Amino acid sequence: MQRKRQVLLLAAAAMLAFQTGAVRAASDMMPVGGRASQPVGHYEFCQRQPSECRRTASHAPVEMTRALWAKLIEVNNSVNASIIPLTDMEMWGVEEHWSYPDLYGDCEDFVLEKRRLLIEAGIPAANLLITVVRQPNGDGHAVLTVNSTMGDFILDNLEPRILPWSQTEYQYLKRQSARHAGQWVSIHDGRSVLVGSISSNR
Repeated sequence: MQRKRQVLLLAAAAMLAFQTGAVRAASDMMPVGGRASQPVGHYEFCQRQPSECRRTASHAPVEMTRALWAKLIEVNNSVNASIIPLTDMEMWGVEEHWSYPDLYGDCEDFVLEKRRLLIEAGIPAANLLITVVRQPNGDGHAVLTVNSTMGDFILDNLEPRILPWSQTEYQYLKRQSARHAGQWVSIHDGRSVLVGSISSNR
């Protein structure tokens, strides 16, 4: 009951931020570059689920509306509250295994589920980009970037708020291409990638 109350309070606070213009003030986009290596876990996921890794129909930013903002809050809170965090080693006995979660999941699984639900809600796949970041402690992490007309916003299982990418504490490394869900592009921050990768020409 306490958890549900916290989720409702966060949703109310986030909607208030949108209505008062706080979200509109953060209209910045990540500076992305050319092709980057695809994370091994995502490559293997694409081999199992090829329909999830195709060329996307469009790549223009999705219009940020109150309805979209409310849907982002709903999905972010719902997935964060319903999945129990476990590492791939704890679940599968391997370092990297990306999959849709049931009851348990790690950061990539949270992202995949949020992306799936938002696509089902009508948001184009080209605007829902799995993103690899570095945490302040140096660990690798995955978040979901929503590319909108008001900027790039981050859905995260470690941070309950939906924030503009530039207001998070992460160092951004690479993300899915908006043109092709099975390809990745670099993010210009001058830092090396932490997660296992395969060659970008594979």
